[in-house]
Amino acid sequence: MTIERHKPQLVMKRTDLAGLPEICLPDGYTIRCYEEGDGPAWEQIIGASFGRQVEPGEFDRNIREREAFRPERVLFVLHGDEAVATASAWDSPGWGAQVGQLHMVGVKPGHQGKRLGHWASLGALHQFRAEGRNCVMLSTDDFRLAAVKIYLALDFVPVLVHENQRQRWADVFTALGMPDQADRFADILRGPVTEKKTAG
Repeated sequence: MTIERHKPQLVMKRTDLAGLPEICLPDGYTIRCYEEGDGPAWEQIIGASFGRQVEPGEFDRNIREREAFRPERVLFVLHGDEAVATASAWDSPGWGAQVGQLHMVGVKPGHQGKRLGHWASLGALHQFRAEGRNCVMLSTDDFRLAAVKIYLALDFVPVLVHENQRQRWADVFTALGMPDQADRFADILRGPVTEKKTAG
């Protein structure tokens, strides 16, 4: 089953940040927050994992120069000295002042299959909890099945933000081999469309 790109993006949320598990990286990997000079490494990770050309300076424009930027909010997983995965704990003002946004999660292809996206995202959730956030949102695409699987494992649930997403979510669950998830989230997928600042 082929999953295509649709608009608007799918949205998910997690409302309980209590009881987060510890980060348990594979041997040889470590996690840390942003350090000076990490911009090119971030651009390489995002370019490789998203399959697109990332222009030099994109990290500065889209991350470092934004009001939400703090070094502790941008996480990197390293293999030795090489940054191979990233996730950011970002602001999401459209959803509310206390709502965070899990942002720009990526893993270099040569290091995929080791749950690094999961652990980087979990690191961001720990940062949100340290900041006292009460809800975390994220946006993703229908075809990013591996990412959706990670988010489900991290206890994110769908948020319906457009009528066309009722069937789209069902298609995603089928493509993941998890059709039971459509039943699990039936109340959400059959319910009203959620407006921003009401999802938390």
